[in-house]
This record gives sequence, structure tokens and C-alpha cells, in this order.
Amino acid sequence: MKKYLAEHVGAALERLGYHSRVELQFETPKQEAHGDLTTNVAMLLAKPIGKNPRAIAQEIVGALQLDPKDVSGTEIAGPGFINFRFTPGFFTRQLADILRHGAAFGRTNVGQGRKAMVEFVSANPTGPLSVGHGRQAAIGDMLASLLEWTGYAVTREYYYNNAGRQMRVLAQSTLARYRQLFDPNVPFPDDGYQGEYIRLIAEEIKVERGDALLSMPEEESLKICQAVAEGSLFDAIKAVLARMGVRHDEFYNEDSLYSSGKIDEVVQEFRSKGLAYDQEGAVWLKATALGLEQDRVIIKSTGEPTYRLPDIAYHCEKFRRGFELIVDVFGADHVATIPDVLAGVKALGYDPERVRVVIHQFVTLLRDGEQVKMSKRLANFVTLDDLIDDVGADAVRYFFLMRANGTHLEFDLNLAKEQSEKNPVYYVQYAHARIASILRFASGEGGVRLPEDPSAIDFGLVAGPAEVVLTKLLLEFPRIVAGAAAALEPHRLPAYLTDVAMAFHRFYHDHRVVVPEAQVAQARLALCACTRTVLANGLGILGVSAPERM
Repeated sequence: MKKYLAEHVGAALERLGYHSRVELQFETPKQEAHGDLTTNVAMLLAKPIGKNPRAIAQEIVGALQLDPKDVSGTEIAGPGFINFRFTPGFFTRQLADILRHGAAFGRTNVGQGRKAMVEFVSANPTGPLSVGHGRQAAIGDMLASLLEWTGYAVTREYYYNNAGRQMRVLAQSTLARYRQLFDPNVPFPDDGYQGEYIRLIAEEIKVERGDALLSMPEEESLKICQAVAEGSLFDAIKAVLARMGVRHDEFYNEDSLYSSGKIDEVVQEFRSKGLAYDQEGAVWLKATALGLEQDRVIIKSTGEPTYRLPDIAYHCEKFRRGFELIVDVFGADHVATIPDVLAGVKALGYDPERVRVVIHQFVTLLRDGEQVKMSKRLANFVTLDDLIDDVGADAVRYFFLMRANGTHLEFDLNLAKEQSEKNPVYYVQYAHARIASILRFASGEGGVRLPEDPSAIDFGLVAGPAEVVLTKLLLEFPRIVAGAAAALEPHRLPAYLTDVAMAFHRFYHDHRVVVPEAQVAQARLALCACTRTVLANGLGILGVSAPERM
């Protein structure tokens, strides 16, 4: 609709000599009675032209050359809005495009092949993934899919954090559990990882090496424990992500920033710019010179870098690798560090506007209306593996994605398993399965088949109210995908798919598809096929299956 009106209203403005004065914009009216689209161009022109906006609107309407087969009405409202109402035929004629494009319907080329990176999950390999990590995994993977659908060349990356204090604690915890297998009185570190998974890793080491670590020097035994624990836990992380259908193209090793000298390079560059100084044995970033409220320690007095320093170095590498759009998906606990990292990369000559940070809030699990207590067999929290076991990967992904990133998510376990229209993922999947069933019946017992050329279908036969409502929604799919990608808001798509499923169920309630009138049956069957295409494409972006039978 916007493309059509931009062409015709633009031509009218050119005929009036107004075309270069303002930017032409169209919006969907808040009230359906005001038409399908409205423009305020007359009000924008009022000041530069020096005329009453309603008079300008009259001139524009008079200069329009609209085909009555496309636009059924044009009216001037309020101070000078121009409202447009399209004919049912305008919408139904475009259904052929959905059939022609099929699995590619909804794709656009906004990104024009530019390189984009989405970094997500990036959990330290110190334990199983939690449900919070699961929400981030779903969001990051879908954002990458949205960007791909809008023409970006996307790399999905996991920042593999295997350096620093947490990894030392992992090694110490594992070694203590290993020693306890031989002597239960061996003390356990006060800050050690308490999960049962540490004991299981220790038992693996005992099976492979017996009591060999007991006679080794401490540093050597810690090195072995860290390597085994890290490998075991990261294999488990990759396995549960695979269960969710989440993939990464790259695993960037934090330790490589140290071994390649990238950390030292950043510190030296800060010093050369007068942005780093020594105080009380620590190295400080002069963050106040970068517009922040207070300076920050980047290397502790112990010689250990704080998390800000490797994060800044890592983001510099993202820029050096040629990414034009960098998306970071973080949990709410990272909010305080983001300004420091962005200020740091800006000080080093990189454009922080190319970095877009997506923050997601935490997840609470509910069963029977009560919060699920955070205790499970492998850790002191509910693992992502446990959640998938409980409700299935499709429900996990859909529920994680159907709320805005910035809202706290209450995950209702009962609802996620319910096979009824109350369950949002079941409702959408059932619409797809029902259409698949209709198409199977039509091509078999019903004796109705769609022609190879969609233009042979008389779409004018699906112009009833329920049919037009569904058609309008289907044609919105490319705009919904592009909008969700631009705003980095995955939840827009599940909400849209729910609307599509609802509109389809209403259409199916009002209209029998396979009817004696062959052309009517064919047109309704085509509308069903278009709906299946949109549902399948949308569910595919979500990473959720589109079942043929339920």
C-alpha cells in the first residue's frame, strides 16, 4: 500500500510543484473507520507553501490519478489528513506474489550484503546453561535470522571465556572433588562451584587417571582439572544449544587476546593517548575524560585485568574483522559495563554507533501458579536441559521470544505443555497443520489442485470480509520481518503469527474451502497455501517447527 501511494501521491505532488518540499510519509490510522493508510503531507506543506493544510489536501486529492480498481475512497479529515481506503481486489491480487516467492516470501535486501555479527550466549564454561542463558540463545539466534532475512551477511559468534578467576575456581573445585574421592575430609574451597556436575567431572578424571593427580605438583593437577572440566562443560553447552536448534559460526577464544598481545596493545594505546594511568598499584582508564562519571580500574593491583579490558580488546577485534553492524546480546547484569566498553572503543578510534546492544531481562519459571524453586540435580539452578526435557524445544524457543527483550519473562510450564488454543505456540503450529491437512484433502479426495501459474487463479473470489482481513495480514509479513530486524525486537513476529493464525481460523470457520464451485475452491485453497507459507516462514525465523500433522 505504501509503495503504491508513494508513487501516485508523489506524482500528484510533482504535478502541483510540491514534490521536493517535504518527505512523503504514510501511517496506518488508529481507527479502522479512517481507512487503510493516512498521510499528513498537506500539514507538512502548509508552512513552506503558506496555505491552509485542508486547502492543500484538496489540491492533492484533485491531482491524484488513482485506479478505482485499487483505491475505493479518498477523504480529507481533521486539520488536513488524507485518508485512503483500498479495494478488496487490491489486496487479493497480491496473493499471487506470496505463491510465486514461496519460501523466500518476506525476504528483503535492506542489509545489501553488509557484514553483521551477533554475539550471544558467551557463557563461561563453568557450569550447565541456565534458563536465562536459554532466553539469550533464542533471542540471539533469531536476531541473526532476522538480519539474514533482511539481506545481511551474518556471523553468529560465541565469546569463549576461558581465562581469569572463574576458570581457576573451576579448576580448584574440580581438584577438591577429585581428592575427596580418595579422602572425604579434603576441604572444599569456600567460593567453589557446588553443583553435582563438578563431582561427575572429578569421577571422569579418576576413571581416566586413577590416583595420578594426587602425587602431581598442585599447578600441574590444576591444569589437568581445568582442561577436563572446561572441555566437558563446553561440550555440554554445545549439546544443549543444538537441542534448541541454536548454532554458532565462530567460537572466539578470550585467551587468544592475551596470547596474541591484543590486551597489552590496548593498554599501550590508552597510555599513548593519555587515557591510562597508574595508581595504588593498579592501572586505571581515565573514563572521566571519555564522558563517564568516574575512572575505572582496567588492571588490578594483582596484575589481573578487569572484565572491561578484554571486552574492549575483543570489540576492537570485531571492528578489525570488518563487521559493519555488531549486535551484542547481554543479560540485565551487564548493563553497567556497556558504557565503559563503548567509550573505550570510541577512544581507540572506532565508531560505537555500529554496536547495538540488546539487553534481556531474567526468567522466572511457574508451575501451578507458583514459582519453581531453583534446585535441580546438576546445579543450584534449573538448567536449560531440564527445561527442554520438560516442555520441548519448540515451546522453549517460542516462549522465550514472545515477550519484549526488556520485560521480565514468567515462563508458565503448565501452559507450555497444554495442547489447546491457550498455548500460543500450539495455536500457531495447529493453524499450519490444519492448512496442511486441508491441502492434502484437496489434492486427494477433494480433487482441487492449484495451477502452476498463480495468475490463473481468480483471487477476486476471496474478497469477503474474513478473507480480506487474512489477506491484509499476510501481505504485512515482509514489513513485520523488516521492522523486527531494524528494531532488534524478536517478539514482534510471534505476536504477528498469532494474529495470522487467529485470522485464518476465523476465515476457515466462515468459509468451506473445498466446495463444488471449482474456481471458488481453487481461490480459497490458494489463500490457505499463502497462509501456510507465511506461517512456515515465520516459524522458521523463530527456529520453531512447522508441523504437517498434529
